[in-house]
Amino acid sequence: MIGRQRTLAAAAAAAVVFVGLMVQQGSMALALRPDYKYKHAMRGGGRGGGSYFGILMTFSEEEDALVSSGVFVPSSDKPFVYLAGRRFNIGKIKGVDVVYVMSGEKTVNAAITIQILVDAFDLYGIIHYGIAGSSNNSLTLGDVSVMKHVAFTSSWKWKEFKSVEGQEPELRFGAYNYPEEGENVLGKIEFQTTQLYSVHNKEKEDVFWFEVDSTWFDIAATQLGNVTLEKCANTTYCLKEEPKVVFGLKGSTADVFLANTAYKNFLSNEFNVSTIDEESAAVVMTCLSNGVPCIVIRGVSDIPGSEEISESFIKLAAENAVAVAVKFIEVISKFYSTKKPVLLREK
Repeated sequence: MIGRQRTLAAAAAAAVVFVGLMVQQGSMALALRPDYKYKHAMRGGGRGGGSYFGILMTFSEEEDALVSSGVFVPSSDKPFVYLAGRRFNIGKIKGVDVVYVMSGEKTVNAAITIQILVDAFDLYGIIHYGIAGSSNNSLTLGDVSVMKHVAFTSSWKWKEFKSVEGQEPELRFGAYNYPEEGENVLGKIEFQTTQLYSVHNKEKEDVFWFEVDSTWFDIAATQLGNVTLEKCANTTYCLKEEPKVVFGLKGSTADVFLANTAYKNFLSNEFNVSTIDEESAAVVMTCLSNGVPCIVIRGVSDIPGSEEISESFIKLAAENAVAVAVKFIEVISKFYSTKKPVLLREK
């Protein structure tokens, strides 16, 4: 009996020690959160308590277009900070506090960088600009799309040969056999939704189309239609027609550089997408998850399957996307309080 009591006492003591360690570890973990490694990066340095408009581009030509425009003025106090190997540049555009960063290409780079932006900076929201391919005649070279919806079109269920037709849109490889339609043992792929976790919803959602912030989009659609876009990439090369800004189109995002006409046409016909890129859906999804407004602006640099791909097209598309992004920053900043990041609705 005594031995049993000793055993129980030892077990109870061990449990107390274990619980104590767990509480201590929990306390330590809780104590670390206010000092989250990125949260100190830029607090209180911006307008009225440290609020900025975040800007994300993905590769060097897109950043060069912003820098060469001369509209970005680096901060004299702290012009940049490196976080997770990325350079976050702090300054002003048209007198508005901004922080811009080049994320690197593809969806993972874009999503990681957006999350760092959200964690490290007090943001009003995020402007994502860049270049894209056009998938139909709604856009041509040099045009700029301020899109409304964007989807991940590389989230697939690869189905067995002669499998039963599913509920979601499908791409049947046999339909593209050459010289004629036939069977193909690669079968088909069924396009899938993506699980979205959001601060506004305790339950995850299955989402195919990710929508940009509706208020930001409406402001852009009503006030950016007259932005002047460049027609000439240099003194010798000019587009045949004046480029334009188009609002409300859909975009496709995948970790694939698309140079195939047949698949471009499939995306356009099946999903009615007008642009094709490698990051936009990741940007919008991450912003939605964090409850941060965002807008996507993409200049058309190429048409998949066309031989007309050159540095001149890329440069022109990036410059036109920058022009629209800069104008949007100038416009959207007027809808915000100078003291806190609350959008002021026009009455």
